[in-house]
Amino acid sequence: MALFDNLDSIKDRAIDLAQTGVAKSKQLAEIAKLKTANLGEEDAIKKAYIEIGKLYYAERGMAPEAAYEALCQKITAAKVNIEENKSRIEEIKTEGNIVDAETVCVEEIPVVTPPVVEPTAPVEPLAEDKTPEE
Repeated sequence: MALFDNLDSIKDRAIDLAQTGVAKSKQLAEIAKLKTANLGEEDAIKKAYIEIGKLYYAERGMAPEAAYEALCQKITAAKVNIEENKSRIEEIKTEGNIVDAETVCVEEIPVVTPPVVEPTAPVEPLAEDKTPEE
């Protein structure tokens, strides 16, 4: 009878462990789902911050409040640099008779993977790989 009592207690323990494992799995799945939702919300916040910044710069960029002056100046300076770069690009194109089809953006350069080369001749085993019978 003691043997059956031990088997029953082992069976009960196994059931308890399985149920605990299922409960933990559900908890971990819910945590992962909530973390994913949080990442989406953080992305929405970042996009809203960007839009707020764009709106502020559009409305107040030329006469910002003191707290925003340095950032607005950085944006203005970057825009000036972009325009200077575009002008220089046009000068280079004119000097070299280059048309737009000849220029390629870095993003447009395709990634080329090397082809897989299959051996054409059988590969001879190395001397140390040979067994004494060979």
